[in-house]
Amino acid sequence: MSDDANINDDATAGELTDAHAPVPVGERRGMFGATAGADTSGYGGLRAPILYPGAAERPYGGDFDAIADALEARLADAGGIERVVIDRGEMTLHVRREDLVRVLSALRDDPALRFEMFMGVSGVHQLADTGRELHAVYHLLSITHGSRRLRVETTAPDDDPRIPSVVSVYPAADWHERETWDMFGIVFEGHPALTRILMPDDWPGHPQRKDYPLGGVPVEYKGATIPPPDQRRSYN
Repeated sequence: MSDDANINDDATAGELTDAHAPVPVGERRGMFGATAGADTSGYGGLRAPILYPGAAERPYGGDFDAIADALEARLADAGGIERVVIDRGEMTLHVRREDLVRVLSALRDDPALRFEMFMGVSGVHQLADTGRELHAVYHLLSITHGSRRLRVETTAPDDDPRIPSVVSVYPAADWHERETWDMFGIVFEGHPALTRILMPDDWPGHPQRKDYPLGGVPVEYKGATIPPPDQRRSYN
């Protein structure tokens, strides 16, 4: 694994604390995080940091050390893993996009790993994560090893939203990658047919991006018509 995912014998306690400390990614304001409109709750003055868990230290505990050991043995240089996060009883491997296919192939094929089932890929758009705004998170399951679960996460910048397709490793990723492209605009290079799957073919933009304009089309529901968000009544 990479240096920030493991304890180095010659590292000082201060260096370890910095390397594995929670990562601030923003600030939540008010009770519910809303920033628009008049504050009638009295909680508008609340400020709380939004923290992501930092890199984990060895030993990870449970099956996590066995997974890390097997992956290190399979990947001779272990260079594909940027860091390992253990949080709320779950393991996430952060991987460079250029190493994604190699890492997932190892996770699928190694007898000590055998994450043979692909459960899906989730897109995330984090505007504050400069240079890594687009995240793709892969969810894997090993039936061979007692339903072990694992997440693999990789990133791409907004100005170069390309991530290698993993359909060659997990054919079930086909429709999942199409949906993630449709909603977030992540271009999965090598996908056999990267076309929209939810929105019409001529739909402009990618609706689940944080910079997508608030608007849309009217929706009919039980005989009534609900206007798009930008045309609804304002209470300001």
